[in-house]
Amino acid sequence: MAINPNEDTEFNEALRKHGILPPRPPTPRTPSPPPAPTLEEKYAGYSAAQLRELAAEAPDDETERILEVLRRRRLQEARKVEMARFGRVYPISREDYTREVTEASQVNEEGDEQQRGTGVVVFLYKDGIPHSDRAAEHIRILAQRHPHTKFVSIVGDKCIPNLPDARLPMLIIYRKGEVLNQIVAWGADRERKIEELEAVLILAGAIIPQQRRPPGSERDSDGSDTSDIEDTDDDPSSRMRSAATSTNAKAPKNIRGKKEEDSDSDFEFDL
Repeated sequence: MAINPNEDTEFNEALRKHGILPPRPPTPRTPSPPPAPTLEEKYAGYSAAQLRELAAEAPDDETERILEVLRRRRLQEARKVEMARFGRVYPISREDYTREVTEASQVNEEGDEQQRGTGVVVFLYKDGIPHSDRAAEHIRILAQRHPHTKFVSIVGDKCIPNLPDARLPMLIIYRKGEVLNQIVAWGADRERKIEELEAVLILAGAIIPQQRRPPGSERDSDGSDTSDIEDTDDDPSSRMRSAATSTNAKAPKNIRGKKEEDSDSDFEFDL
């Protein structure tokens, strides 16, 4: 009589106790049912207005509290998206210059009653020049800090043929289709801090520090007050506002980072 070692019988169990049959493999556990989705997962695609309606009809206080937290988070996310008009450095070519710089600087920001256009900073650089590489990192950070200003970059002699390395890095600042300022050889004289470049760009007109709204004035699209939403974004422009307004001197048309020869002072270019 053949013995089936896999059968669950008393005889087989006795054989297992005496080591004649190997132990039975453990019975696989029944998989647990997936957990119920959290409210955050359930309402991931809901807008702030929809979450407000759900909170008003919540069956208990805890559900209402969670929905209100989610609604406020949606408002914060929407505000960040609204702020991030640019938020990075855009590499361009000489052929892109007119469209990405001159014409882009003529675009008025939505809601700008003064129609000031868009500040555009053109960063001319060359890899391998230490103060140019350092300025490139500062420009990258400032582009994130000030998403209302457009920052573009281009290799110096790809933009202006035969541009001397001694003039790099160079920044050309546009607004309303016009050149407001040129900053040449930034950081060539000494190591510059990012706060210095930020203050110079504010003075030059590239950056207009964004004013915070007064407490209690912020309301979402459905009419509810969001003034008590914590603003976790650091506002470096507010730190620099005093630096930009503490001087009565008007920013010069051509700001130089170091002394240069007179023969180089009237360097012209035509884009």
